[in-house]
Amino acid sequence: MCGIAGFIKYDNKEELAHLANEIQKHRGPDSQSTWNDDLIALAHQRLSIIDLHSRSDQPLVKGDLVIVYNGEIYNYKELKDEHLKDVSFKTDSDTEVLLEMYLKYGEKCLDYFVGMFAFAIYNFETNELFAARDHFGIKPFFFTKTDNGFAFASELKTLINVPGFDKNINMKTLIESINYLWVPGNDTMFNNCFKLPPAHYLKIDKNLNYSISKYWDLKEDVQNLDEAYHIENLRNHMIDTIDRHMVADVPISTFLSGGLDSSLISVMALKHNLNLSTYTIATEKKDKKIESMPEDEKHARILADKFGFDHNEIVIKADILEKLPQMVRTLDEPVGDPAAINTYLICQAARDKGVKVLLSGMGADEMFFGYRRMKATIMAQKYRRLPMIVKRPIKFVVNNLPVKAFGKGMRLVRWAKKFLSFANLSIDEAYRMSYSYYDPKDLKSLFQNKHDKLVENIKDEHSALFNSKFKGDYFNQMCYTDINMFMVGLNLTYSDRASMAASVEVRVPFIDKLLITEAFKVPGKLKYLRNESKNILKKVAEGYLPREIIYRPKASFGAPIRSWISNDLKVMVDDLLSETNIMKRGFFNYSIIKELIENDRKGLEDNAYRIYQLLTVELWMREYID
Repeated sequence: MCGIAGFIKYDNKEELAHLANEIQKHRGPDSQSTWNDDLIALAHQRLSIIDLHSRSDQPLVKGDLVIVYNGEIYNYKELKDEHLKDVSFKTDSDTEVLLEMYLKYGEKCLDYFVGMFAFAIYNFETNELFAARDHFGIKPFFFTKTDNGFAFASELKTLINVPGFDKNINMKTLIESINYLWVPGNDTMFNNCFKLPPAHYLKIDKNLNYSISKYWDLKEDVQNLDEAYHIENLRNHMIDTIDRHMVADVPISTFLSGGLDSSLISVMALKHNLNLSTYTIATEKKDKKIESMPEDEKHARILADKFGFDHNEIVIKADILEKLPQMVRTLDEPVGDPAAINTYLICQAARDKGVKVLLSGMGADEMFFGYRRMKATIMAQKYRRLPMIVKRPIKFVVNNLPVKAFGKGMRLVRWAKKFLSFANLSIDEAYRMSYSYYDPKDLKSLFQNKHDKLVENIKDEHSALFNSKFKGDYFNQMCYTDINMFMVGLNLTYSDRASMAASVEVRVPFIDKLLITEAFKVPGKLKYLRNESKNILKKVAEGYLPREIIYRPKASFGAPIRSWISNDLKVMVDDLLSETNIMKRGFFNYSIIKELIENDRKGLEDNAYRIYQLLTVELWMREYID
C-alpha cells in the first residue's frame, strides 16, 4: 500500500514530485522516491507489504516503462505462474507482475487483476501515460488539468500545489456533501479537479490530450436457484477471498466490532494466523447515554475469548476532537461521518504495535442488504398502503415526541421520525431520502434558494442509478445503488484516508471482484428473508460463529456525535457556525443553521449530524481555501 503522484509538463515538476513525497509520506513511510525525464516527474511513497526488499521500491523501471502503483494484486502469484512463465523477474513483488501483465496485454491486463489498485505506467519512448483504478474505487486517484500541465495524486491536498490549480468551489459537490454528509460521484470540491471513476482507465499523450474509458461493470446475472446452493457457493467464495487477502510478507490483523461481518472475517482468517490480533472501538458510558449506542465491545470480547484472539480495545474519548481539524485535512473532503475517527484510532493503535495490515468487514451491508434503511424502505412501501385514518394519528404522535429528554437520547423516536419523513414516497425516492439529511425544500432554503436546479439534480441522478439495473428486484436495486454511491463515496473514502494517515493498509475482503459478482447472483428475496436482513450471509456464518453474534441487532460503526454536539463540541459549534462566519462564506442561510442548532439543543429534532457536517465544511474551507 502506497501513495503515488505524477506531474506532466510543469516547469517545476521535479520540485512538485519531492513535495508530493513530503505531503503523502504517511502513505509510505518505508521509502520515498522520484523519477523524471524532460516531460514528467513521478513520485512514490512505499509501505512495504509484499517483497520487503528495496529492489521493489518505486518508481520501478523496466524496459521502456516506469510504474508508480498503490494497492495489492492478490492473485499476482497465479498470474505470474500462468501468464508470465518466460519472463525474467528481478523482484518478488506484485508491482513487477502488474507491469509485465501490461507489457503483454496492454489495457486488457485489467481483466485479469483481482485486487485494489490505482497505478500509472509511463512509456518514456512514446511519452504516453496509462493509468487505472480498481473495480470499486478502493484506492484513490485524483487528477487535474491546468494551463500549465496535467497532474495526478493519491490525495487531493497534493494537487492544490500545482501551478494554475483552480480553487473555485464546485457548488454541485458542496450541496451533495451537505445532503449526504459525503461527496458522491467523481467530482471533487473544486471545479476542475476530478477522481478517476472506479473500473476506468485513463490514457494521456505528450500533448496532454486524454481519454477515460470503462473496462468493467457488474453484470445482471441473478440465478434463481435454491437457498442451499447459494449458501454453499458463497461459503466457497468467502474461503477463497480470505485466502487471497491474507497474502503478505508482514502479519495481518483485523477490525473486530463484534458484529457479523468483521467477526466472520476474523474467524475465517484464523486458518492463516492462529495468533490473530483484533482491534475494537469502545465508547465511554457518559456518551452512550445520549447516543443510545449498542455495546460492540461486549460482543467483541465474547468472540475474542471464544477463539483466543489477541484482542485490543481502544476507548474513543472526546479529546480526539482536538484533532478534528487534522482529521478534516486527512480526509481531503468534508466527511460528516465520525466512523473515520474510529478507523484512524484503530489503525493508529495497531501501528503502534507494529501492525501494517488490517482486514475490515466493509462492504457486506451493501452487498447483502444489511442496512436498517434498506429494511425501512421496504416497510415504507407497506406503510404507504395504510388508510389515512390510520396514518394521520401516527404522524401526529411521532412528530410531537422529543428526540432527547432528561439528558437521554430516544433512539426509537429518532428512527420513527426519520421513517415518516420518507414513508409516503415512491421506493427510489424513499431510499434516497432514507440517507439524505435534508428534504429538497429545506436544502434549497439552506442554500438561500440560489441553486435550486442543483438540488433537483440530486433526485434525478439517484433515480437514474437506482433504476439502471435489477429492475423489479428492489433488494438488489438498493444493494447496487449502495455499491456505487454509499460504499464508494463514503465508506471506502474514509477508510483509505484515515488508515493511510496512520500508515496502515486496510484490506476489504468483501469488496472483491469475484465475491461481489457471486453476491449479485443471489436473488434479493434470499438476502432479505423471513424479516431477516443479510439472511444468506448469516446462513454462511452459522458454520463459523455463535448465534448471539450472527443474530444480534445491527450496530453502526460510529462515534458518539450526538453526545459530542450536545457537550464537548458546543463551544466549537457556536464559534465556527456563528453568524459572522456563515455570512462571510456566503453559501448558507444563517437563520436555517441557527434553527437547526436551537432545535437540537431543545431536544425537538435530531440535527447532530447536520451540525457536525456544517462544522466539517467550515474546517475544510479554512484548511483548503483560506
